[in-house]
Amino acid sequence: MTLALKQKMLGLTPYEDSFQAMKDFVTNRDTDTVDEIWYVEHPAVFTQGMAGRPEHLLMPGDIPVVQTDRGGQVTFHGPGQIVSYLMIDIARRQLGVRMLVELLEQAVINLLAEYQVTATGDRNAPGVYVDSAKVAALGLRVRKHSTYHGLSLNVDVDLEPFQRINPCGYQGLKVTSLQTLGITDTIESVREKLHYHLTSVLNYQHEPLTHAA
Repeated sequence: MTLALKQKMLGLTPYEDSFQAMKDFVTNRDTDTVDEIWYVEHPAVFTQGMAGRPEHLLMPGDIPVVQTDRGGQVTFHGPGQIVSYLMIDIARRQLGVRMLVELLEQAVINLLAEYQVTATGDRNAPGVYVDSAKVAALGLRVRKHSTYHGLSLNVDVDLEPFQRINPCGYQGLKVTSLQTLGITDTIESVREKLHYHLTSVLNYQHEPLTHAA
C-alpha cells in the first residue's frame, strides 16, 4: 500500500528561510502529520554541517557561509540545482537512516539511468557519483523521529563555487552536473522525474509536481 505525501514547490528561496521552516515543521508535527517533500532552489550559499571543519572552506569569497545542523561537511547550493527536503517520520515508516540514505541515492541512480548514465552511491561518502565525480549530495538530521534536510542534485548549476571548498570534506573531489554529462532537459523536467523516482523508492502516492498545492 502506498502512503500519503504532501509536496511543495517553493521556488527560489533563501537558505535560512528553508532551514527555519524545516525546523518549525518538525517541532510542530505529531504522530498523525503527513510526511512532506519540498523542492526548492537557493541563491548561492555554502552550508556547513555540524561536523564541518573550517579548513574545508578554502576561499568562499563573496558567497555567504551558513552553519546548519545537518550531518556532513560543507557543500554549495545555487540556482540550477534541485534541492529536495524530506520530512519523513522514520519511526512510523520503520526506516533506519542508513536505509533511507541508500533509498535516496537509488532514486537519483534510477533517474540518471533514464538518461543512459551509470551512477553509483558510496556507503562511506554518501551521495551519487558518475565516474568518481559527485552529482548529488546528501545530508540529513533526525529529530522527534522525523528527518529534515535531504538531497541536492546538480542540473545546470554553476560548478565554479565547488572549487572554493573541499566538497563534503574531500580534498580534490570532482563535482559534475547533468549539463556537464550532456543532459539537456530543463530543470523542471528533471525535477518531475526526480519526484517520480523518490516517491517510487519511498513507496509514497505519486502526484505530478505540476498538480502540487
